[in-house]
Amino acid sequence: MNNDDGLVFALCLDGKGGGQALTLEQARQWKETDGILWLHLDYTGAVAKQWMTQESGIDPVMVEALTAKETRPRSIVHKGNMLVILRGVNLNPGTDPEDMVSVRFWIESNRIISLRHRRVMAVDDIRQTVLAGDGPKSSGEFLEELSDRLVQRMGIVISEVDDQVDALEDELLDETTYELRQKISHIRRSAISMRRYLAPQRDVMSRLHNEKVDWLDDGERMRLREIADRTTRYVEDLDAIRDRATVTQEELNSSLADKMNKTMYVLSIVAAIFLPLGLLTGLLGINVGGIPGSENPWAFAVFCGMLVMIAVGQVWLFKAKRWM
Repeated sequence: MNNDDGLVFALCLDGKGGGQALTLEQARQWKETDGILWLHLDYTGAVAKQWMTQESGIDPVMVEALTAKETRPRSIVHKGNMLVILRGVNLNPGTDPEDMVSVRFWIESNRIISLRHRRVMAVDDIRQTVLAGDGPKSSGEFLEELSDRLVQRMGIVISEVDDQVDALEDELLDETTYELRQKISHIRRSAISMRRYLAPQRDVMSRLHNEKVDWLDDGERMRLREIADRTTRYVEDLDAIRDRATVTQEELNSSLADKMNKTMYVLSIVAAIFLPLGLLTGLLGINVGGIPGSENPWAFAVFCGMLVMIAVGQVWLFKAKRWM
């Protein structure tokens, strides 16, 4: 099996933080006494699906959940083993972080099977630490370290979104433009999209430290509890970001409406001033006989002066009525 068929990598953890890479044949010959086997698969690969179904020894119901196309964060304990589905921010080049990637795990005391389709940076980080001799020493430590790295990257992205909201609020105070609407809408979509998966993941993290499996010790359970608290805080941060973006958008809409009202007000005043003037000029501009002053050379000047006086009178009246 190669990467195209579904195998991304295979490692045998030595229980001391290190490990060595394995081929598929070596992984098939693995025994529990050799250490902790970690298989990382692409669940869309045909050979990977076949191996999961026929050779993994995992319950078919669990296999179906692990290889489903659409998933939500959850955890299930089955005969002392654990199925965990989590989400992480998408940090692959050319993608949006809020387009969160799914990573699925089947964890036993001496075997870890992880599945993904798109690359997950947190998994790659753990692989590098194992090859460097500073990786997880047990299945429980693996679960704790992976959860921590996923949440840590979420925190970085959420902090960046929060900074964007701060910048938009400052920009709104300096200048109101229609371009701000697109920026605010993008931030709201990002917050809503991330919260969609982070909220159920918060519930999963809150349950992990209470799951009845013997390969989780007290220290790992305590660290998982801390990760759950951080996840809860990030969900609250996303709620705050969404609310702040909503308030900012309402202020922007109100400001734009005020600008529009002022513009319409000025146009209404101008139209009100020129309406009677236009009536008089239109009346005297008809091409029929009997127009007053048509024979007088001063008639045009007198008429223009009269129009100016009417305009000045209208302005005085509008100010007296406090319409201006």
